[in-house]
Amino acid sequence: MGDLRLAHILLVHKNPEQVNAFVRQIAGDGGADVYIHVDAKCHEAMVRAIASGGSVSVLKERVQVTWGDFNVIEATLSLLRAVRASGKAYDFISLNSGQDLLVRDGLREYLAANRNRVFMSARRIGPGDPQNSAWKIRWPRVTRNLYDSPFHPYRLLRAGLVRLYTFGLNLRPNPLALPEGWNFYCDSQWLCMPGVTADYILDYVGQNPNYCRLFQDSLAPDEFFFTTLIMNSPYAAQVTGSHLTHLNFGRTLRDKNHPVVITTEDIPTIEDSGRFFARKFDQAVDEEAIRYFSDRYGNQNPEPNSAR
Repeated sequence: MGDLRLAHILLVHKNPEQVNAFVRQIAGDGGADVYIHVDAKCHEAMVRAIASGGSVSVLKERVQVTWGDFNVIEATLSLLRAVRASGKAYDFISLNSGQDLLVRDGLREYLAANRNRVFMSARRIGPGDPQNSAWKIRWPRVTRNLYDSPFHPYRLLRAGLVRLYTFGLNLRPNPLALPEGWNFYCDSQWLCMPGVTADYILDYVGQNPNYCRLFQDSLAPDEFFFTTLIMNSPYAAQVTGSHLTHLNFGRTLRDKNHPVVITTEDIPTIEDSGRFFARKFDQAVDEEAIRYFSDRYGNQNPEPNSAR
């Protein structure tokens, strides 16, 4: 286990104190490094508030990230490139958000016992499935935003375009298609993969720029960009079918497609889930839930970090 090298790559957009709590859990743990991308919309003061140094690196390259847009993929690829540029050979790379926390000990031991596995959920989407509209439609920019109100005009427009697609009418067809013989896969963006799988991803997108162009105007490509690529790669047989992060999705029309904020009421469910991470936490909603997990799990005495 001591020779297992792990990189955590984090997509961050708020609450630097909360991010630091997560970093303290995972940084410097016998070969674990952390790479952080901070949304370009965030003020520089927030970047400085995130503890860095030692095993924690905050990327200078920053992408403005928008829900449902391809820039989520661009930010993730920038993290993978930073990992490769470090020159370190990692056994695993875990993609997490700044609103995650470690909720169970034993991650390194678990990964050491499951080397070469890709911890990722993936659902094959058949040709007639309406979910294909996510990439077969060139979505207008205004529809690729998160709108809280279920009756927002652009959210209604989005629903209308999907409904027309199900009836066989695609008003804005994508001129590009998946490579011949490929199937489309979709599910959560959160995954933990071997370093060699990450290298394969970077090599593939570098040699096949049309793969990125294919999803440039798609809707929520974070749910299928990496999933589809891995499931059509030589690493498909190593995919476990489940990821390592516990999520609670909403049940109302407003939030049914989004993870809801974790509170102390969720603690028993999370601890019974067997997952190593959970999201999403928010210090503005329930600080006690954050303290509960950050005080109990992970590396409580990481190497000293200095604020940038």
